Amino acid sequence: MNYALTLPRPEGFLHPDEVALGEQYLEQGHVIAPVADPGALDRLRDAMAVIAARHLGLEPAKDPSAFLDDIHSQVEAVALNALRMAVINGVNDLPWARKVYFELARPLLEAIVGNELAMQRRLNLSIQLPGDDSSLLAVHADVWDGDSPFEVVVWLPFVDCYDTKTMFLLPPDKGQLVEARMADFDGAGTDDLFAAIEDDLIWVDVPYGSVLLFNQNLMHGNRINREGSTRWTMNCRFKALFSPYAGKRLGEFFEPITVRPASRVGMSHELPGGFVE
Repeated sequence: MNYALTLPRPEGFLHPDEVALGEQYLEQGHVIAPVADPGALDRLRDAMAVIAARHLGLEPAKDPSAFLDDIHSQVEAVALNALRMAVINGVNDLPWARKVYFELARPLLEAIVGNELAMQRRLNLSIQLPGDDSSLLAVHADVWDGDSPFEVVVWLPFVDCYDTKTMFLLPPDKGQLVEARMADFDGAGTDDLFAAIEDDLIWVDVPYGSVLLFNQNLMHGNRINREGSTRWTMNCRFKALFSPYAGKRLGEFFEPITVRPASRVGMSHELPGGFVE
């Protein structure tokens, strides 16, 4: 049992909508909500489409959404990583991109994580062509690989994501049962683990205009995209600024973004010389 989830929750200190959102996150391991600023999302999507078209030597698309959905008609799997790197480097070079990304999910982050946050320094991008097996993420939990259990992932689609064109999550209650018998999988592969949990997985339906925040301690991943269009999603990690860090350190992987004045005072305070308690 995860005893942290059974800690007493002070009544009356959180708004009812925050309580409801928190209960959903604890029970399901994720929350999905409309982005806070649809216009800003369009701006970020359109910038991605412009960068992608430029990389491929094409004219800017009149319909960026359709262009991204149909990118598999313009690029082969062998050239996909070069496109992905061109787009994600171009986006990270935009001085406004990370702030927009944060603002799109800010209400969820402040309700689930807190209002003093550290954010991953670079946004990540995933492009998954239909039928392509070169962009697969085998079932895993990030915390198994040295991530802090206090981190959350904000997963943002730029096209409609559904069925095999999305990612899967194993809900917390099912995950606890599997982790309790992980020794049974010693020597087995990730496909064996996937087969054991497949019936219990949630394939998150996240349409364009919505954002997913999920618990990266849970098993998750993706499979071959069997839909007829291409998946474009970004992901970025956030955590409470003063919560414990693991392999991804503050100042290296994470950057403070919403430090409050009292924290700034406390972090810079030094006792006067000669002071004896």
